[in-house]
Amino acid sequence: MFKQDAPSFEDIFETYYAAGQRLAPYVTDTAKVLDDAFVADERVLFEGAQGVMLDIDHGTYPFVTSSNPVAGNVTVGAGVGPTNVSKVVGVCKAYTSRVGDGPFPTELFDEKGHHIREVGREYGTTTGRPRRVGWFDSVVLRHSRRVSGITDLS
Repeated sequence: MFKQDAPSFEDIFETYYAAGQRLAPYVTDTAKVLDDAFVADERVLFEGAQGVMLDIDHGTYPFVTSSNPVAGNVTVGAGVGPTNVSKVVGVCKAYTSRVGDGPFPTELFDEKGHHIREVGREYGTTTGRPRRVGWFDSVVLRHSRRVSGITDLS
């Protein structure tokens, strides 16, 4: 179909073995590295992505992602115990945005919405698709604070 010979096993093996050797010094048990930092009383910062309303358990199901972006799940993903987290900083914007379908009670369909989208550059990073935008939603923020245990707000 492609009018060329398939690469040999040896060629593939050599290529990937060489790449593995270059990467080997960077492969480690990151949970151990983090635990050592906590034991040494070092500051550790975790950063989350997406938002509470996309959480598969606490979001607007079925319009969610397949994971748990709530703050409590950071320790699960990092491989450390939850008692290591002493502060949870929630981050929110002065307006709300959403990608894709799902409930959005404060959504703006007018020129104000268009203006917020343009000024905020609210377009999908991979697709370039315009995000839905709307007014700040204090009900969502209160829910987010409760399910993520937010101690500080930025």
